[in-house]
Amino acid sequence: MSSIEHQVQPVRLGRGFWTATAVLSVLAVASIVFWYVFPLERYLPAAIVTARQVDTLFRFMAATGSALYVFVAGYLLYFAIAFRARSSDPPDAIGVQIHDNHKLEFWWTLIPLLFVILLSIVSVRIWYEIMLEPENGLVVEAIGHQFYFSFRYPQINGELTDEMHLPLNEPVTLNLTSSDVIHGFWVPAMRLKNDTVPGLVTTIRFTPRLPGRYPIICTQFCGVLHGTMNKQLLVIEDKASFERWYRGWQTKNAHASNALPAAGGQPVSLQGGNASAGQTLFAQKCAACHKIAPFDQRLVGPGLKNVLHDQAHPNLVDGKPATEQNVAGILQNGYTGSMGTMPNASANGLSQQDIANLVTYLNTLK
Repeated sequence: MSSIEHQVQPVRLGRGFWTATAVLSVLAVASIVFWYVFPLERYLPAAIVTARQVDTLFRFMAATGSALYVFVAGYLLYFAIAFRARSSDPPDAIGVQIHDNHKLEFWWTLIPLLFVILLSIVSVRIWYEIMLEPENGLVVEAIGHQFYFSFRYPQINGELTDEMHLPLNEPVTLNLTSSDVIHGFWVPAMRLKNDTVPGLVTTIRFTPRLPGRYPIICTQFCGVLHGTMNKQLLVIEDKASFERWYRGWQTKNAHASNALPAAGGQPVSLQGGNASAGQTLFAQKCAACHKIAPFDQRLVGPGLKNVLHDQAHPNLVDGKPATEQNVAGILQNGYTGSMGTMPNASANGLSQQDIANLVTYLNTLK
């Protein structure tokens, strides 16, 4: 008894498919060219040095994404038309069955893999350039509130709430935190964004390159008046204009409190430190990262019990001897090492008296 094997005839791609492919290829190339010649900075200025690198990544993703969309949407439309049900087809007709096409499976796996690898390389290179921004220069603190941002500058008393001014071509370290809920600090012209989180200090480093006035926007829903947090401005201006503005606020707020200390500079005087005030300050500022425990009992940083009197650990994390002045130096200037980053006094909002109080308290932990 003979058996008859019914084989499905292979589906041939006709001229219509190759015509559609040619048209889609032209449209894909046109979309790539569009994104690489589009005058992006005419509509969204690049206010800081690394903004152009972010624009490069945006153009790459927009160009490749647009080209991919053209082919996906175009083929979907073509096949929906080319293989549509015909009026002459029987009611129980089954559409063309295509499976186990190893060549097709190979290419739709390889091409996305290569794209992801290329995107990763471009992204990491740009991220690396952003992370290499210099740490020296002006230190400013932005604090999120419901429903505005306030700004603190070294040696300007009080918090400013009108505008954030920065000098042109000078590196800036912007420390971000919040007094109430999570906010998002975003300046579109900078292309950089970071959240402001209560009890946490995050940092953005950049160098302003283009003078102008740019809106500051909160990107996290922070309450009923969240939508009003787009009225404040980042002002980038020449050095002389910034110094006039800076001196004006120094004079205007001369009798206010809450000045940010300047990082670095002269060593902090430890005279008059108060251990009780230091203990209270430790609970507020330090307990999130340090335990009152032996050195090896880490939270984020090492335990600080007996830090100035521990013969097993005679040196601090920066390798310097465990002396009061060296501890004050870390509190003043911060430190980055294998355990992470210890923010400086500007980021932590510590005055020189606060540092003296903390060191005096740590000296009592024997």
